[in-house]
Amino acid sequence: MTDARERKRELALELLAHVEREELPLSDAVDRIETVTTDPGLVREILDTAELRGIVDREDGRLRVRRGDYVAFERQVIRKEGEFDCRRCGAGLSTGHFVRFDAGELGPFGPSCVRKVMGRE
Repeated sequence: MTDARERKRELALELLAHVEREELPLSDAVDRIETVTTDPGLVREILDTAELRGIVDREDGRLRVRRGDYVAFERQVIRKEGEFDCRRCGAGLSTGHFVRFDAGELGPFGPSCVRKVMGRE
């Protein structure tokens, strides 16, 4: 496995572990994972690994998140000025919101997209 692929996998696993929802449809989980990678094989690998590591349980097209470590927005979400495109919706941004995880930084997102990706909206 390449280092880049492994970094993406670990980043997506951390993202799933920090989603602020107890349960979500599989399609919503895939939407979040696709902010890290759109490679279908890697998306499947991330979902399988999340289940094996006990991060989620899958049942009837839904994921139940088992961890519950939420992102501390004041500490883990940083803002950077510049010219960015949101990783979720593609909108142009002058301020990007980035989420810091142990596996790396995920972003940029707009202010509402970062909340949606983390499950706050």
